[in-house]
Amino acid sequence: MPPFFMNKRLIVLLVSIILLVALIGFSLRERENISWPEQFVKDIVGFGQNIASKPAGYAQGLIDNVQDLTNTYTENQKLKARLEEMALLETQVTDLSRDNEELRSLNGIEENLRDFNVVNATVIARNPDQWQESIIIDKGQVNGIKTDMAVQTASGMIGRVKDTSQFTSTVELLSARNANNRVSALIQSEESNVFGLVEGYDLEREELMVKKIPFDQEVQEGSKVITSGLGGVFPRDLVIGEVTEVTSDEYGLTQTAYVKPASSLYDLEHVMVIERVAAGQDEIEEDAQGEEEEE
Repeated sequence: MPPFFMNKRLIVLLVSIILLVALIGFSLRERENISWPEQFVKDIVGFGQNIASKPAGYAQGLIDNVQDLTNTYTENQKLKARLEEMALLETQVTDLSRDNEELRSLNGIEENLRDFNVVNATVIARNPDQWQESIIIDKGQVNGIKTDMAVQTASGMIGRVKDTSQFTSTVELLSARNANNRVSALIQSEESNVFGLVEGYDLEREELMVKKIPFDQEVQEGSKVITSGLGGVFPRDLVIGEVTEVTSDEYGLTQTAYVKPASSLYDLEHVMVIERVAAGQDEIEEDAQGEEEEE
């Protein structure tokens, strides 16, 4: 006999390899049910994994709890510091508000561009074909809603009342493609305030465009944009968004600021209609006409 076949170890190894390859091929093929040896092995392995996973999970839970306690302590320290700052700011705001009221009283100033009343409303309809154009809310003339009233969410301004009925109103969003949809805006700067007009919406960037900014005014990225209150319609200090980029026009005479809206214009459910308390442009014009007629 050849010496190869006389080596029992080699024969056993060869047979073992053949059986192993056969078993692998058998286990890899698609079957509805696995064999009982595979079931037995899987049950044994699963039982062992279940036993091993419980202490490991318990230990991991202890580690996570310790980390959570550490993070909670750190966050608690930060919150305490913030609360102290908030208490100081509240005291300062109260003092400034009191001083402001006293000064306004001494000067006979009764109205403020920042004064407004709020009417809460809910979005009840929105045309899919005009998703970026308008929404319909469940408040109308019986609730004191009038055209050109500002509309905002808790995050910031989203548009104005376009038209009203007795019980509902249509709100034109800031993203609407309407050349007459303008808002007098103020860009807050460290040195001085910069004024411009919200005119247009860039669909690709999903950002508002504040135009008519003088070329010699420096506008920094990250600056907050609010309503100026000078348009005679909207109150002052309604948040519009934040500047992301500033570009010059082709002639270099004015600048355009791209502004990320403070409030999402896509997902809207609950809104607030803002009624300006200070005299609007219409009231000012009526007063002026009345004085001319008296003269």
